[in-house]
Amino acid sequence: MLLIVGLGNPGAKYAGNRHNIGFMAVDRFASKYAFGPWRNRFQGEVADGSLIAPDGTRVKAMLLKPQTFMNNSGHSVGEAMRFNKITPLNTIIFYDEIDLAPGRFRMKTGGGAAGHNGIRSIVAQADAGVRRARMGVGHPGDKELVHAHVLSDFAKADQPWLNALIDACAEALPLLLANNDERFQTEVMRLAPAPKSDPRKPQSDTND
Repeated sequence: MLLIVGLGNPGAKYAGNRHNIGFMAVDRFASKYAFGPWRNRFQGEVADGSLIAPDGTRVKAMLLKPQTFMNNSGHSVGEAMRFNKITPLNTIIFYDEIDLAPGRFRMKTGGGAAGHNGIRSIVAQADAGVRRARMGVGHPGDKELVHAHVLSDFAKADQPWLNALIDACAEALPLLLANNDERFQTEVMRLAPAPKSDPRKPQSDTND
């Protein structure tokens, strides 16, 4: 079984936040691949379904949106992993990455949390060896502005690249079953190309 986790904060107040791009992604996965209804389990919301690998093999998959708030995501992820005996290499976390320019995408396995509290919780409460799908949302340019940046809604101008990135992740999702993260990353960026730029360059905000 593959465990695919999207990180975010529960509640309508946070639904459009940059911090909730992981929730947005797994919602799209559930829709595209006709996963079952969302239900409450493992201190989160889960949906069960399956994906067909590139070799034609059908693999069971579970989508998870922790409802513990971002900083305690690891409690939900760890509980789901332990109950279902899912290994770190069969666990993929989709989340916002401020150190990547908007629309950029990178896969990573293991390592530190790089300041992301959701990943820090997963490292502490679940396993540091999970696979990480880092979805670039850009950096506000000043460390003091990061908190407000990730807890602010995406601007209207962000919608084209945001939808393209989420759609690309959904389209390429079966490639994750082959444990070929480099191929998955390449396909996502092929489907949703985004220009390389400095993630710390202040992004214009057109929310008003």
